[in-house]
Amino acid sequence: MCGIIGILGRAAVAGDLVDALKRLEYRGYDSAGVATLENGVLTRVRAEGKLRNLADRLAAHPLHGTTGIGHTRWATHGRPTEQNAHPHATERVAVVHNGIIENFRELRDELAAEGVHFSTQTDTEVVALLVDQALARGAPPVDAVREVLPRLRGAFALAFLFAGEDDLLIGARSGAPLAVGYGDGENYLGSDALALAPFTDRISYLDDGDWVVLSRAQVTFFDAGNRQVARPVSVVAPGALLADKGNFSHFMAKEIHEQPEVVGRTIAHYVDLATGAVSLPENVAIDFASLDRLVIVGCGTAYYAGTIAKYWFEQLAGLPVEIDVASEFRYREPPLAGRGLALFISQSGETADTLASLRYTTQGGWPSLAVVNVPTSTIARESTVVAPTLAGPEIGVASTKAFTCQLAVLLSLAIHAGRARGVLSAEREQELVAALVGIPALMTRVLAREGDIEVVARDLARAKDVLYLGRGLSYPLALEGALKLKELSYIHAEGYAAGELKHGPIALIDEAMPVIVLAPRDGVFEKTVSNVQEVAARGGNIILIGDRSVASEAGLAGETAIEMPHVHPAVVPLIYALPVQLLSYHTARVMGKDVDQPRNLAKSVTVE
Repeated sequence: MCGIIGILGRAAVAGDLVDALKRLEYRGYDSAGVATLENGVLTRVRAEGKLRNLADRLAAHPLHGTTGIGHTRWATHGRPTEQNAHPHATERVAVVHNGIIENFRELRDELAAEGVHFSTQTDTEVVALLVDQALARGAPPVDAVREVLPRLRGAFALAFLFAGEDDLLIGARSGAPLAVGYGDGENYLGSDALALAPFTDRISYLDDGDWVVLSRAQVTFFDAGNRQVARPVSVVAPGALLADKGNFSHFMAKEIHEQPEVVGRTIAHYVDLATGAVSLPENVAIDFASLDRLVIVGCGTAYYAGTIAKYWFEQLAGLPVEIDVASEFRYREPPLAGRGLALFISQSGETADTLASLRYTTQGGWPSLAVVNVPTSTIARESTVVAPTLAGPEIGVASTKAFTCQLAVLLSLAIHAGRARGVLSAEREQELVAALVGIPALMTRVLAREGDIEVVARDLARAKDVLYLGRGLSYPLALEGALKLKELSYIHAEGYAAGELKHGPIALIDEAMPVIVLAPRDGVFEKTVSNVQEVAARGGNIILIGDRSVASEAGLAGETAIEMPHVHPAVVPLIYALPVQLLSYHTARVMGKDVDQPRNLAKSVTVE
């Protein structure tokens, strides 16, 4: 979740760029840099490590340009070195980038075949070189960017600065957020309102697929079809900038839409995107080959993330897994025999029952692994190893982006364990990593269908009881879906393994009960279809979540369906989590509920 800032100013902007980047430090980063136009010439100053290193460099080599871009980078492609730090530049163009260019290897090979030289290991450099080629052919900057953007696949935000163009910045968004700020004879680009807060309270947000051309006097937006469009200007109250909702009505909505960005960032932290292999950070050192048992512990949504992880670790790594609710685990005094590892999942890292469970396993002599969103939390400090989720601050009480980031970490760990234990081949690892890397773009496609999900939610809001069904990896997600609906709308909902339908829940089915079926095309798809037909035979009100052909293959063409893209079976929970979240969100919103702060609930449960 890198930070972007761009300024078309009236005085030297380097200091302001650094100050704005300091407001984005919460996103995490390992290098930083700025580029300005010095008498029309692109000039960069970059530094590895914290912003104070960049500030020291600028003190020694000051920049005086009034137009510039800045960036804090969290390494994805290539190590966190000064050479790989942003901005990346040629003599004609400099670019900063947040996100992942999925097809960078394909584009890099194409450029290499044309004799283009590379100076970094990053995917971002490919963008700069493609735009540079278009400029070299005589294309004006706006046309060069317009030409290159359709060639890029992935979830990303970009900002461009051009040599000799002191009154021009260009930004683009595909999945990752980007905002425009309006000043008096000055205009700005930023990752979010927090970055722009020192300069302006008037902000517009790019819609997904938008790109924007800025001068000091004018801001012009274009949509993905290159049609000029208008985007509303919001006035953001100063106090709200510490926790800005952007153009969204609720923090939960914003956090749902942040998932392509933060999940992409999390994946990039655990995967070597250049080689297509899982590469755990040095501080996440676990000898999975020596283990004979894994115990996973969590509460609520974190527990369901762990339940999904049980499938992954057992199927991909052949590692026996026990999953337990923390409030039960801590009191039933389970024996800690053998060569085991205890894995604890918590958004806050302060969950009381999870922390007590951690202390129990520590006293029993087992090493521990914490998957947490707050690396300074108590659980993180007391664990043997910490695997951060990198979701950024999550304000909404009902967990969304923290959940999918937990899943991204857990799947990466399971793949690594599979290789370490000799269960997965290198080819299978590359297949799974490719599926991981494709997640942000698939999430963006699902979010584009939000309007369809909102229509379904209007009917769901009239229900008194709802049933969620799923098999395999979709079963824990059915449990999570029911929890989300209960949390937000206060509608009674239950999740079941679809194969358990005939063992009791089928007695509840009638025309008034919505039955939400998670039906991805996976190894148990045909079994799920059979269960759907059992519900249909009893007049159930079915809501199918699956790809285009699911309803017709189930013989239910007339039923309500939420269409999903084709998804690799291993990553189904990360993609199908989004319609589950959106369905609960919009149902509660239609009912007029307090979405961000549901009654009786707290974000972090620090008592029993």
